[in-house]
Amino acid sequence: MAPSAWAQASPDSGAILRALARPVPAATPFVEVRESQMLKAPLRVSGEYRRPDAGTLVREVRAPYAETTTIRDGEAVLARAGKPDRRFPLARAPELAALHGSFGALLAGDAETLRRHYTIDAQGGADRWSLRLVPRDPKLAARLRDLVLHGRGADLHCIENTPVKGDVQRTLTGVAAEAAIRAGDAADIAALCRGGAGVG
Repeated sequence: MAPSAWAQASPDSGAILRALARPVPAATPFVEVRESQMLKAPLRVSGEYRRPDAGTLVREVRAPYAETTTIRDGEAVLARAGKPDRRFPLARAPELAALHGSFGALLAGDAETLRRHYTIDAQGGADRWSLRLVPRDPKLAARLRDLVLHGRGADLHCIENTPVKGDVQRTLTGVAAEAAIRAGDAADIAALCRGGAGVG
């Protein structure tokens, strides 16, 4: 469906996922905010997600520190300047595996993969929608309550990761991330996540 025609409809999850598909190579800025009672202030990091090919996802943190995580073939490689690379299987980090699987499938428009691993509930319309992904795998469900994606039209604005224990983690992407970077410390992350003022 052409974007203009899709935008006039009330999309279901399949229409949203088809609209989000991006051919490789693809890249998008991100701003990630983690809140915790153990932190005096939320931890905010920014950088870029890259998908150089269909099987690889790269998360490059640029501020407030430099770090690159490359996920490929069921393995994550963490690289920091001046330190040896750390390698670990995604099976040891189910939340990271979930993010990789969902984000990669989103960029590929791969609804089949997402539905294999999550139940999906779509809400809203083309001008503002959300997708709630609930894990099917019991082991992941024991740690991850759900992923909620917010967007408008063919743009993904935010992924809310809600663990079973702990606080919500929000990752802004695309135009929402750009708006957060422009606003700096004054950015209302929750509002930007849901497509509020400042998101074009």
